[in-house]
Amino acid sequence: MPRGPPGFCLWMTGLPSAGKTTIGKVLVERLSERGWYAELLDGDELRKGLSADLGFDRVSREAHAGRVTYVAKVLARNGAVPIVALISPYRTSRARARAEIGRFVEVYINTPLAVCEERDVKGLYKRARAGQIKEMTGVDDPYEPPEHPEIVVDAVRMTPVESAAWILRELERQGWLPSGPAPAAAPSGGRAAR
Repeated sequence: MPRGPPGFCLWMTGLPSAGKTTIGKVLVERLSERGWYAELLDGDELRKGLSADLGFDRVSREAHAGRVTYVAKVLARNGAVPIVALISPYRTSRARARAEIGRFVEVYINTPLAVCEERDVKGLYKRARAGQIKEMTGVDDPYEPPEHPEIVVDAVRMTPVESAAWILRELERQGWLPSGPAPAAAPSGGRAAR
């Protein structure tokens, strides 16, 4: 059967309240406008179903990231662009995701902790500071920033819309996306280039 261009995974990592999900929603809209099938895999939403049995200790966080990785891999290999919005605080889980998915773009939503605490509409940081929540990333559990992400977003200087536009420009520059709409499906037996 004719196939469209190969999919790839956009893995957005950053502290809680860094802006991952908000930016991800804009990206889904912008990619859809270009003719791509994009799916937002939000870590908090997936915890309600896929990972409802997991806690927030390191082993559980790694297991959660592993489940999200599997879903993203299936979507990407079928031509979709899964946009993962997941704290994924440990470099080891992100490295495993990269190795397993293959076509993987790490996007670091670089928002300082103080700004994340100001933006925290759920009040999680405040509760963690009061000792009501344990193992909160950025408070009493570490966040390991990416060492060599493909894209870095300054979500303090840029709005979510500007951040999404920056990510799309970088994807074009790096050859993940053509400028403009998604290319048509390749003829039967043909292969679409990245």
